[in-house]
Amino acid sequence: MKMAMIGLGKMGANMARRLLRAGHEVVGYNRSTTITGELTQQEGLIPATSIEDAVAKLAPPRVVWLMLPCGDPTEDTLIRLHDLLDAGDIVVDGGNANYHDSQRRARELAEVGIHFIDAGTSGGVWGLDNGYCMMVGGDKQAVASITPVLESLAPAADRGWAHVGPVGAGHFTKMIHNGIEYGMMQAMAEGLQLLRGKEEFALDLAQITELWRHGSVVRSWLLDLSAEFLSQDQELADIAPLVADSGEGRWTVDEATAQGAATPVLALALHMRFASQDQYGYANRLLAMMRNAFGGHLVAKKDDPAGS
Repeated sequence: MKMAMIGLGKMGANMARRLLRAGHEVVGYNRSTTITGELTQQEGLIPATSIEDAVAKLAPPRVVWLMLPCGDPTEDTLIRLHDLLDAGDIVVDGGNANYHDSQRRARELAEVGIHFIDAGTSGGVWGLDNGYCMMVGGDKQAVASITPVLESLAPAADRGWAHVGPVGAGHFTKMIHNGIEYGMMQAMAEGLQLLRGKEEFALDLAQITELWRHGSVVRSWLLDLSAEFLSQDQELADIAPLVADSGEGRWTVDEATAQGAATPVLALALHMRFASQDQYGYANRLLAMMRNAFGGHLVAKKDDPAGS
């Protein structure tokens, strides 16, 4: 099958590689041409110099797959594709996106007969070797048209991908997936912190995480990855205690609020990421001063953490 891949970052480039190795023809465009050149030489990618060039190198009905950052990069590209594509063509958004945006984008493209598919994609940098988990939303006929691509990207043709519902359902499912991911990561990090904090036992976190990988209830890919990096470094002294959030955790908590559903683990995991991003700690300074005001408790100064 022939298609275009717009956006050849870490995920997009590896997805293009996997497709090319499976025998598909891929036209690739990326703002930075270095990766385009590498994929052309190494994998046989058909390079495009622009979005217009990528579309021109496809025959109708065209399939254009986007792997772009959410927000303006995706929005701007879809505006351009609205004028470049024809009725019957298909646009797939495989990046992270708010499902409300996906539903709106599908309506706008449908006005000129263009099909829109939202494909929530998980697998990270390991997807090239292991395959990607894809949660696909869209019209049944349009999804059927790109099934060969989905089967090649997935871990196997019969697993790791599913048409989960109409447009928006793919990104909605991926959003909840990422919310759960936040909670799992937070629980694992807190538990390992407690193990490390019990100094009298001198516990070996590399040993314990490796132990848990085999037969335990908490075995998982996250545990596999943790065991691997802990086997190299348990101190993590060079790692800043800052955890970014991509937006999907926020959207998940927003959805919980909209539904009136109690999701304390997901919400707290998100808030812990916010706490790690707080460079100023103003709320904690206020707390210290409140405690001083009502109880006369000592307030630690920046140059004297012990407050002595």
